[in-house]
Amino acid sequence: MIQERRVLRTIQQTAFRGRESELALIDKLWKTRKATLLILYGRRRIGKTRLLTHWREQHPEQALYWVAEPMSALDQLRSFSQALYNFSQPHAPVPMDITYSNWEQAFWHVAELTKTRRMALLIDEFTYLLEVEPNIVGMLQKAWDHWLKNSNLMLTLSGSQMGLMQKKVLSYKAPLYGRASSHLRLPPLPYGVTKEFFPGYSARERVQVFAIFGGVPAYWERLDPTLPVLSNVQEQILTPNSFMQEEPLWLLQDFITDPYNYVGIMQAIARGDRTSARICNRTGLPKGHVSRYLSILRDTGFVERRIPITESAKSRRSRYYVTDPYLRFYYHFLSAQKTQLAIGGQKQALDNIQQSLPAFVEENSWQELCHEWLLRTSANGELPFNIQDVGAAWTRSTSVDVAGINRDSRHLILGACLWQDTPADMGALQELVSKTSSIVPQRGKWKVSYAGFCSGGWTRDAVSFANGINSGGVSGENWKAIWSKLLDLEEIDDDLGRLSRVVD
Repeated sequence: MIQERRVLRTIQQTAFRGRESELALIDKLWKTRKATLLILYGRRRIGKTRLLTHWREQHPEQALYWVAEPMSALDQLRSFSQALYNFSQPHAPVPMDITYSNWEQAFWHVAELTKTRRMALLIDEFTYLLEVEPNIVGMLQKAWDHWLKNSNLMLTLSGSQMGLMQKKVLSYKAPLYGRASSHLRLPPLPYGVTKEFFPGYSARERVQVFAIFGGVPAYWERLDPTLPVLSNVQEQILTPNSFMQEEPLWLLQDFITDPYNYVGIMQAIARGDRTSARICNRTGLPKGHVSRYLSILRDTGFVERRIPITESAKSRRSRYYVTDPYLRFYYHFLSAQKTQLAIGGQKQALDNIQQSLPAFVEENSWQELCHEWLLRTSANGELPFNIQDVGAAWTRSTSVDVAGINRDSRHLILGACLWQDTPADMGALQELVSKTSSIVPQRGKWKVSYAGFCSGGWTRDAVSFANGINSGGVSGENWKAIWSKLLDLEEIDDDLGRLSRVVD
């Protein structure tokens, strides 16, 4: 209990950080001075409530923030009615029994209030209302078409239960379809803002945090930045009855009611079984069932199908990845050890994490951060060509973990991605160059660039080798190298911190 109170105090005292582009979108909708509807959605604990309440703090007299709670339909309507009464008459006491007779009447009153001023109505946890009042979207659609669309209102509907939001609010069959001014699926915070949350951590420690907890601010706010990263893992994840141990199941249950076979598939992918055949072998499930489960998991956004960057979407060389870092960490290290953790096996689990974490970081989040570096530097005009897509490239015999492509100009960039304490030698670059002819598409003449990403930096021989590429002379049958660059962790950390602040 003491620990929980300490965590809650930390959360309450944490300053609002990041979300510049999201705040800019809400401000843009607010300044249009006409009726706008924003659908805000995203996985649990991603920061939707914090975004809305932070924006409201900038407009306290013009914005009504109301959060639905898990209670009866009648209580929901009464709660909203009292909140609206208090907003319209802030200095008058709210009668405890006041309530509108129905939601249409409440929304009509909202429209009336906007006749004299601009108003923002921010309805949070909208899915709680949906669960007890299934017709609320239809009622809101009617109110929008009759009164609200011509009012001076900015309406925002926010929800965490992604499956319900997609089906009842975002689907083309949903009553509100086509009426929203903007849909905003709130993404995780980018790695580039970790320095603001954890100024006392080194770049290496912040990458570890990102590899374990992802960009979920609610997770970050639970961490004690005065403790080592693995001490936070022990305290927040390995402690018996920790909410973090139950979090993966809660996230899946937002989409599916029977998660057990899905859990087996998530475990298989997180442990490196990334093709359908290997997932079938690992889980023992029939191929047809695995295909159906994978399709549903892809709809959740927690699993992604990837193909070689040089091939078309019809490629049969697909691989599956768990995209959410915490789910990936949990299903890789902990999901099969819940019984051991419950009976005191925390030390064994922590020792395993400590031993295996470097390889886990290199194979997952470090590669993703290198992908992000390519995208952001390209978008900022800092690469010799514009990258259209980024990912990895592989054939039956070889693979490259970091690759970017521009199919129109026939440019390809290939990267070596290493997570280690010591500088990498030129062997990593030589191996990368040796793979080029196998990776470059056979049709057309291609220009190839190389990027070396090593957390521990590069030796002098590696730098000399890279300079030799820049001087020309490295080529193949239908390609020629034009550029190379070597980066260490500090450079990537600085660049991602700088470029993640760029607002579109």
